[in-house]
Amino acid sequence: MPVSFPPALDLSLDLLRCPTCRTRRLHPDHAALRCRSGHTFDIARHGYAGLLTGTRATSGDDAAMVRARERFLSTGCYAPIRDVGARLAAGAVPERATVVDVGCGTGYYLAGVLDHLSGARGLGLDTSARALRLAARAHDRAAAVAWDVFRPFPLADGAADVVLDVFAPRNPAEFHRVLRPTGRLIVVRPTGRHLAELRGHVPGTVTIDPAKEERLHRALTPYFEAVVTEEVEYSAALSGPDVRDLVAMTPSARHVSPADLDDAGTLPDRVTVSVLATAYRMR
Repeated sequence: MPVSFPPALDLSLDLLRCPTCRTRRLHPDHAALRCRSGHTFDIARHGYAGLLTGTRATSGDDAAMVRARERFLSTGCYAPIRDVGARLAAGAVPERATVVDVGCGTGYYLAGVLDHLSGARGLGLDTSARALRLAARAHDRAAAVAWDVFRPFPLADGAADVVLDVFAPRNPAEFHRVLRPTGRLIVVRPTGRHLAELRGHVPGTVTIDPAKEERLHRALTPYFEAVVTEEVEYSAALSGPDVRDLVAMTPSARHVSPADLDDAGTLPDRVTVSVLATAYRMR
């Protein structure tokens, strides 16, 4: 089946740079992107561009994690998290903004920002091909690109009005490089109370390092200063399948098997959702 060029990707072509040359722009060439030096990158039939070169990252979410995340996010349990990120972004940038979501997953949070900014376009970066299949269809103004966020981004300097980072790895130097001087970095991360009930019931569930917030501060301070921080905390009712999906969509899935959940006995029917969302400006 021939691959048509995704319209959302066409909207974002001016942002992209060849990951091999680092400076040359990419142009459409049938079902691929090509730079003037001849470096070529395929567009998957699911609509995302595969720009990763060399050794591929291995930490991307697998199919089971992505399916669990899609099911869980569709319940609306994390809608307040999506809303706070979108509100912080929309309140600080022009309506016709460019939003880059780093570690975009299925594109759920990026789509939330674009819904708040009717003239904006979005670009999601992630290593997981399974997640990118969904991210490429998450919003009609959102494109998706396969990329390892720990490497220099395949984006032009000062290309973005917003860099969005929700429960994702961070690359402060690249955030700073690709943001416009008036841009905003939005970082959403869990507090120590986030999903505490799961950790109390399910052995092996990943804990929140109490030093994580200080590490975030040290990493970002050379490049950014905080403008505003909002705390979002609420109790969420969950069904048994919801709990299983919540565990399965997180890094805990690599430590907790379905059998472990069965052995845990009665699972909590409510969990505490607790995050901090901060908007940063460039120094």
